[in-house]
Amino acid sequence: MQTEKNKYLRKELELKALLEITQAINENQPESVLLNIFKFTCLVHLNIKSMILYVSKDGAFENKISHGVKGNIPSLIPEGQVLDEKSTGELKLKLGSEYSFNELETYLPVYHKKQMLAILFLRRKDPSFDLDLDFTEAITNILVVALENKRFARKQLEQEVLNREVAIASQVQQMLFPSNLPKTKALKAKVTYFPHSLVGGDYYDLIQKNADEVYFCIADVSGKGISAALLMSNFQATLRTLLRSDADLETVVNQLNFTLFENTKGERFITFFLGYYNRKTKTLEYINAGHNPPLLCWENDRKSETLDAGTTILGAFESLPFMEIGRRENLQQFTIHLYTDGLTEAMNKEEEEYGEERFETFVNAHICVDPIDFHRDFMKEMKLFSDGIPLKDDLTLLSLRFN
Repeated sequence: MQTEKNKYLRKELELKALLEITQAINENQPESVLLNIFKFTCLVHLNIKSMILYVSKDGAFENKISHGVKGNIPSLIPEGQVLDEKSTGELKLKLGSEYSFNELETYLPVYHKKQMLAILFLRRKDPSFDLDLDFTEAITNILVVALENKRFARKQLEQEVLNREVAIASQVQQMLFPSNLPKTKALKAKVTYFPHSLVGGDYYDLIQKNADEVYFCIADVSGKGISAALLMSNFQATLRTLLRSDADLETVVNQLNFTLFENTKGERFITFFLGYYNRKTKTLEYINAGHNPPLLCWENDRKSETLDAGTTILGAFESLPFMEIGRRENLQQFTIHLYTDGLTEAMNKEEEEYGEERFETFVNAHICVDPIDFHRDFMKEMKLFSDGIPLKDDLTLLSLRFN
């Protein structure tokens, strides 16, 4: 009779334990509350004297509960140091000699779809008390799955927040680019832009100062993502402010470098090309700050040349160590192709880069053609070359045709 009474009492305690933990889960209590309720349930309702609960997290088992244990136990056990031999019912832990679990009498591994999610080590208050290991394992499983679901929901929420931030950064970046490029008899422009991800690190711009003067540029910021977009946004705002002030190219580039270095302390840099063309004087001036040299195509001579003169990358030094202003005169009918390294570093299946030489060859075969036709033919060429291999960086190609 007493045995039946004990069984009834034990089932009543187990039911209370189950109700308490499931109610806390249904109320979406935080992880710390769930762990405290589980510990209280084990100690009060399940006749457990001491216990340790390890829960799987990022390739290791993390100590979440430790009660009534006097010995030294690790706070983290790498998954590779845990081996559960189901055939022998033995758990092997590869731990240092300073750790010991000997004072605990048994362990319960918790699995979900063949993956061990947790390990519960325990010792009973009364060795004569028949502990229902199946129920203890079941309630531990309920807790651990709830913790795993919380972790998954938290990661999902973090990812949603990140996705919103990236979407905002992408919108901000799109606003940096000119909404419309000129397509007049005097100046025709065409751009092809393929960001490697939602937020790229390339920037291009074209600013018509008046009917006769135009600034144009291309840039590539080190790094990617939101920080690169914000850095480029600040860079563009500074550039446009300087150009409105009628500063010369050397002053503009020096000030851009100073502002960038001041903001990043030399930890980020930007490659940059800035050009200025005056239709009245038929003069082109430019500074190349460590960027891929654009190609200038002379229509009358049917030749091209690279625009290299300038300085080093922006942001690496507090003051630029040297400066050279590039200058070309008597320019009337010509084309300039500006691009970023995503173009020349495009790969094919043989892991060959497209390279500057191939691009120069293509340009020389298409001297001063209409920018729209040039881009169409070039993208056909690039598609044949890459043969389905995805780009590993942003690709930007900006072509300007002056008449």
